[in-house]
Amino acid sequence: MSSSTNVIFQVQPGGSLNGEIRVPGDKSMSHRSIMLGSLAEGVTHVTGFLNAEDAISTLEAFRAMGVKIEGPVNGEVTIHGVGKHGLKAPDKPLYLGNSGTSMRLLSGLLAGQAFDTVLTGDKSLESRPMKRVTVPLAQMGAEIETQPNGTAPLHIKGKAGKLQGMHYDMPIASAQVKSCLLLAGMYAEGETSVTEPAPTRDHTERMLAGFGYPVTRDGATAKISSEGKLTATNIDVPSDISSAAFFLVGASIAPNSDVTLKHVGINPTRTGVIDILRLMGANIEVLNEREVGGEPVADLRVRSAPLKGINIPEHLVPLAIDEFPVLFVAASCAEGQTVLTGAEELRVKESDRIQVMADGLQILGIDAQPTKDGMVINGGQLGSGEVDSHGDHRIAMSFSIAGLRANGPITINDCANVNTSFKEFPALATQLGLNLGTM
Repeated sequence: MSSSTNVIFQVQPGGSLNGEIRVPGDKSMSHRSIMLGSLAEGVTHVTGFLNAEDAISTLEAFRAMGVKIEGPVNGEVTIHGVGKHGLKAPDKPLYLGNSGTSMRLLSGLLAGQAFDTVLTGDKSLESRPMKRVTVPLAQMGAEIETQPNGTAPLHIKGKAGKLQGMHYDMPIASAQVKSCLLLAGMYAEGETSVTEPAPTRDHTERMLAGFGYPVTRDGATAKISSEGKLTATNIDVPSDISSAAFFLVGASIAPNSDVTLKHVGINPTRTGVIDILRLMGANIEVLNEREVGGEPVADLRVRSAPLKGINIPEHLVPLAIDEFPVLFVAASCAEGQTVLTGAEELRVKESDRIQVMADGLQILGIDAQPTKDGMVINGGQLGSGEVDSHGDHRIAMSFSIAGLRANGPITINDCANVNTSFKEFPALATQLGLNLGTM
């Protein structure tokens, strides 16, 4: 199904969510397993891999650079690593679809190769800001040509042996920028270190360590050098907490709900959504905690609870950045006012998530006022209406969940991109009790 096909979600109001499911694998870790497995020596086996368009974009890019990759079949992928210096020049531009993670991380990794590459993407990806990676990479000696406004297509001139390590203080908290520079640091002379202004997801550092590549953490700073190699390993990718978040909110707001989400990654750099929902009064239990491949995993049980509006603590914002669309739905069903600040990053995601969510919530009768770096939402009664997801997968799924507390049907346009992260969403949501149909 191409993104040009308009897929429409139609949600009938009410209902509750009940049951036990395992949502698909974590998107961030699926991307990184392909990148590092390809550069490792030996054969890497991945289970729990997310078979969705974004992660497949990364997989196809490495296939195009000469890496033999089998799968995915039932979430299993086998990667025949070519070693740190074994990638080959692709014979055409690498098309990365809607995946910002693929483009930003690959720009760092490819800056130090012995060949040139061009990175392209769909209309949404080619409108997203890339200067946040191309500017610091240039300071390391990379040559990357962007469009005049700093967007893709990116023309990367391989500077093998010519990149210089550096220290970079990140102006914004972004795991993609941090990861991009650490991957470039594997090909740079001397040490490369990155200091983040607030904690962001640390899957890159954890997975590098899992492949035996030396990376050190000192407070807010991560350091790496070119002195190291990646050794093949087995990776079990836990369920994506960003996908689980839709059901954490859904079961919280729909009366008489009781849902258990199995084997969810609860990396502390990703659990802002749980902390924020608990501050609002949600009933979420973390059960059966364990560690799988260096990442903490647990089962999450969530039952309906009356939510109240809060001022969302700014230190939790980077730890929940992808979950705000559905958290805005939770705030719409909460008693009182919820205020989000410090989240200007949401304006440059797959869509302007602040504006698009505010527009849709207003159509559904909620008092939602966008601000430059967040939103002010007064809880109320969700109504019926037709909203537009602007081709943003998380917006489409968030408005679907809103149907649980609406007093009439909700129609959501432009939902094809749900396939970029969570194509099983309609089936799993329906299995739990959401009355969702597609047109």
